[in-house]
Amino acid sequence: MTHPIPDLGIVEGFFGPRWSWAERTAVIDHLAPSGYRFYHYAPKADAHLRRDWRTPHPEAEARAIAAFADHCRARGVRFGIGLTPFELHADFDAAGRGALAERLASLDALGLDDLAILFDDMRGDVPELAERQAAITAFCAERTRATRLFMCPTYYSDDRVLDRVFGARPADYLQTLGRLLDPAIRVYWTGEEVCAREITPGHLRDVAERLGRPVCLWDNYPVNDGPRMSDHLHLRAFTGRSAANAAWLSGHAINPALQPLLGCIPAATLPILYRKAEAYRYMEAFRSAAKSIAGPELAAMLEANILSFDDAGLTRLTTGSAAMRARYAKIDHDCAREVLKWLDFGYHVSAENVQTQ
Repeated sequence: MTHPIPDLGIVEGFFGPRWSWAERTAVIDHLAPSGYRFYHYAPKADAHLRRDWRTPHPEAEARAIAAFADHCRARGVRFGIGLTPFELHADFDAAGRGALAERLASLDALGLDDLAILFDDMRGDVPELAERQAAITAFCAERTRATRLFMCPTYYSDDRVLDRVFGARPADYLQTLGRLLDPAIRVYWTGEEVCAREITPGHLRDVAERLGRPVCLWDNYPVNDGPRMSDHLHLRAFTGRSAANAAWLSGHAINPALQPLLGCIPAATLPILYRKAEAYRYMEAFRSAAKSIAGPELAAMLEANILSFDDAGLTRLTTGSAAMRARYAKIDHDCAREVLKWLDFGYHVSAENVQTQ
């Protein structure tokens, strides 16, 4: 049985150290040929898109963003930015509207195909939350030159951890949001959990009925940010996702791993999952992607260590890390250098990073 392949994308939305522009370019060059068609730049560490969102990017950074947008389009990939208007929903007054209009104009100048308005990571137990967020999103839709608009709710999953961290979600929050948002606006959703082990057509159909539209998945795999996850390398191919999900999606975006090139290995398996559907085999997909990105020799090494990378993590590698470091140090490849940086805790994300970015 064949299924349609959804609009595949990358949403750079992780906590921790930012990628370089050369690393982002390499990710696009690896993943565009496999079927990824949009890239949303929204790193948590970019304060100009979050806590300091009212302040435009410095000139050099703005030029770099614009150049990357051009590179994306040259590869057939739409470029977008994710803006978190931090705490604006608490008081969307005249000053706030003016600041948002100015910021939207500065983002338009960078050359956007997509704009995503993100309400994650902020308090949600405020009166008329859905109404306020819908009004802000509509304000942005009226002013942006981007031809597609996305939004991420504060409660972007059914996971009750969001209620514990951000306050109890309002009754009928998702239904109200869906009723008030323009039908053309795509809504990000992570699944039954923030980092979903499995995403099924049954769940997506239920959310689509509540929201009044199919969701765009913000798939938190292979992302490995946070104090616990950053000690693991997520290299395994995609599992727990069905090709039949496509019927209930407006798009499927992955939140990538902290390791830009290594993260392309699992990322490259998602299009295979959709293409092969019931014939998909995740280890076969991993081997194909790893050989393409890392080469045969390094791919075999990564597969041999996948249990240590994915499951054991750094805290349980103390006895074998020196020998592992010596083996990867002999390989002249960026993937091997990312392994070495990970072994040296170069990708560690602290609790402070998560709380302040």
